[in-house]
Amino acid sequence: MNRPGSNARNDGALTRRQFLAWSGAAAAAWPALRGADASTTTLPFANGTRPLVKYPQKRPLIRLTARPPQLETPFSVFNESLLTPNDAFFVRYHLTNAPPPPELLQPDRFRLGVGGKVTTPLSLSVAELIAKFESVETVAVLQCSGNSRGFFEPRVAGGQLGHGAMGCARWKGVRLADVLKAAGLKPEATQILFNGLDTPALPATPDFVKTLEPDLALSPELLLAYEMNGEPLPWLNGFPLRLVIPGYYGTYWIKQVSEITAIDGEFKGFWMNPGYRIPDDPCAAIAPGTTPKRTVPISRLNVRSFITSPAAGTAIRTGTETRVRGIAFDDGHGIREVLFSDDGGRRWQAAELGTSLGNYAFREWTIPWTPSRAGTVTLMARATNRLGQSQPMEPLWNPSGYMRNCVEPVEVNVT
Repeated sequence: MNRPGSNARNDGALTRRQFLAWSGAAAAAWPALRGADASTTTLPFANGTRPLVKYPQKRPLIRLTARPPQLETPFSVFNESLLTPNDAFFVRYHLTNAPPPPELLQPDRFRLGVGGKVTTPLSLSVAELIAKFESVETVAVLQCSGNSRGFFEPRVAGGQLGHGAMGCARWKGVRLADVLKAAGLKPEATQILFNGLDTPALPATPDFVKTLEPDLALSPELLLAYEMNGEPLPWLNGFPLRLVIPGYYGTYWIKQVSEITAIDGEFKGFWMNPGYRIPDDPCAAIAPGTTPKRTVPISRLNVRSFITSPAAGTAIRTGTETRVRGIAFDDGHGIREVLFSDDGGRRWQAAELGTSLGNYAFREWTIPWTPSRAGTVTLMARATNRLGQSQPMEPLWNPSGYMRNCVEPVEVNVT
C-alpha cells in the first residue's frame, strides 16, 4: 500500500496531463447541459411519457427532470452487457444547481477536504489522492432508492421512475478508509459527513449532506472513485471524484465529493431525517395508504432480479427455442439461485447463473425456453441470495416508494 508521502510506484497513476484533458472535456460540455430532445418513450404506468434526451457524454436517456438533471437508463440497455456503459448510466441529482460548473472541477481548484474530529486535516487534489494512496477496483451496482417508484400502487410522491435508475460499473479509486486513517479519526468521532459541490438555488433548501458511521466508513470496500468502467467518471456521474459504497442505495454515493467531516454527536440534516427514511420493519413496508409508526434510514440493497430478454410484447413462435436472459443482484452476500416460471408463478425451474463479476455486481442468468402453447404468456424470475433472502411475489408498499423488489412479470405473445 502506498502511504501518504510514499515514493512507491502506482501503476495507472493519473498524470497532470490526463487530468487536464479530462477536465477540458467536461468544460466543453457545459453549454449543452440541458440536452436536446431526440424523441419520446412511454413507461408502462400512468403519466409515463418521457422525452429521450441527449446530454453531454450520454446517449439519449429518459429525462424525468432537467433541473436538477434526472436521467433514466432505457431498460433495453441492461440486455447489452453486465457492465452498464458510461454513456447510458442513469443520473440523479437532488439540488437545482447541479452538477457544478466545470471550472470548479479543474485540477488547480478542485480539492477534497478532510477535517473535523481528526488529528491531521487534509486537503488533496485527485492527482494527489492517486499518488499517495493505493488504487483499487470493485464491480458494484448503483441503484437509486426510488428505482421503479412509478409502479407503486397506490401511487406515491417523488420521481416516477421505471426500472432504469440502476446500473453496474467497474469503479476504480482509493480506499476511503486509507484517507481517513491518514487524517486520523479522533476517538470522539461518532459520524462521518459527506458533502459534494451541488448546491441549492435557495438558502432555505438544505444542502445534500449524508452521514456514515465510522465502522462503515472504515470498511475497505468503500472507495473515493475517479474512474468508471476504465474511463474517467462522466461529468454527470460525479467527475472528478465520487463516493462508492457497494451494497448500499445510491443516496449515499455522493458525487463531486469535496468535504469529509468527522463529528461528535448526531447529524440532524434533512437528507438523513426526515429524508430517505423507511418503515422500521423487516420488509420496509406498511399497509398501503398508512403512515409508519417508526422509521430508520434506508441502507442496504435488497434482492432483485429482472428479465432483460425477451422484452415485453415480443412475438415468439410456438415450438421455437428462445434463450431467456436476465440479471440479479443483492447487497453483496451474492446470488445463490434464480428460478424461472412460464406459467405466472405456478411452477418454477432453476436458471443457469453466469460468471460472477463479484458479489456486488449484476449476475447474469439464462435458461432455454420453448413455448408449447399460443397466447399471452407471463414469464417470471425470482432470485435468492446466499442468506436465503428472496423476492416477494406481490409488491410491498411504503409512503416514499423505496426498495421495490417484487417479482416483475413480463408478458410475451406466443403465436
